[in-house]
This record gives sequence, structure tokens and C-alpha cells, in this order.
Amino acid sequence: MFLVLLRHSGPEWDLAQPMGQQSKWREHANYMDELVDAGVIVLGGLLDDVRVVLAIEADSKETIRDILARDPWSETHLVIDTVDARSLRLDGRKARR
Repeated sequence: MFLVLLRHSGPEWDLAQPMGQQSKWREHANYMDELVDAGVIVLGGLLDDVRVVLAIEADSKETIRDILARDPWSETHLVIDTVDARSLRLDGRKARR
């Protein structure tokens, strides 16, 4: 299953600081890198100053919620808005294998 997930800034997100200077940045970045390396996160990035989008491969919405609950920024710096299942029609990753 391919999921599109939106997250927004949580109560500990400091709008006056860039992302790399937020508390627990290194721990969060390392966890996200692990998910990319494992093939869980297909792509992700900032939409604006307070929203993030992730494209994820997972068996279910519950699975990805469980995985992201282990993120050091879960519920402090990032809060899940929505998780929606989508069909993946174009996938450039297959061409690179």
C-alpha cells in the first residue's frame, strides 16, 4: 500500500528556529534516514513552515502510525494530520534498480 501522510508542527516546534536547530533534530533526522534506507519512506519534505508531506510504503495506516510514533519528534515537533491510501501509477524507483 502507498500512503500519503501530512504532518504539521507540534507544541515544541519553535517557529523562530530553522529545522536543523530544533531540539532533538539529530535524533529525528537519524530516524527518518533509517526509514528511507529501509524503503518505508519513498519521499518527503516540507510543504511550508509548518507542514510536512511523506510518501510511504506500508501495509496499513495503523502500521505507519506505529512506525512514526517511534520518531523522536512524534507529538512534540510533528503531529499527524492525515494518512490517505493512494494508487501509485508512476514509480521512478523501479527504473533505478
